[in-house]
Amino acid sequence: MGKRRLEVALKDKACSNMKSDVRWRPFQLDDGLPKGKGVDKMEHYGSKFGAQKVREMIPNMKQVGESVGINFSYGGSIGNTEDSHRLIWKARQVGGSELQDKMVESLFKAYFEDEQSLGELTVLKQCAERAGMPTDITDALLQDSCTDGKKEIQQEKKEFASKWNCRGVPLFVIDNKYPLSGAQPMEQFLEIFEELDE
Repeated sequence: MGKRRLEVALKDKACSNMKSDVRWRPFQLDDGLPKGKGVDKMEHYGSKFGAQKVREMIPNMKQVGESVGINFSYGGSIGNTEDSHRLIWKARQVGGSELQDKMVESLFKAYFEDEQSLGELTVLKQCAERAGMPTDITDALLQDSCTDGKKEIQQEKKEFASKWNCRGVPLFVIDNKYPLSGAQPMEQFLEIFEELDE
């Protein structure tokens, strides 16, 4: 939702003269999850946040999601997302912010709408193909022996979590000085953009 609201804000006529470069940084809510299919998503959410809170949260999330074109679905599994972050990192190297954004969009659709686990290599390959990442680069990156991007995403996770006291997502940092936590309304982004334009 936060991504959609940021995109709408960036297309606002008030931002027509503003240059933007959205860069995605890694963050894992639970880096202890296993790779592969992982664990049942709803059971995991229940153990993390409490079953009652999850039951209350889902109808609201679905309603708000629909308002920005996201059809949230809460079935399926959740696995370790390290390799998905490596794909996002590599997409930036290969195709800049445009390919990185397409990769994020593809991964979000798989997880939030299609009930797929981002810990599964077949899912990651499908997401990369849908985003337009060259197949040979994806295949090489997802080999067991490949360490490309591992050190870099670990470093980014530590650096940005420490610098911005990041404990959850989404966290937006605008112009490297204005942090916004949570799926903020579009107006909140516009207020900061206007401040930057002064």
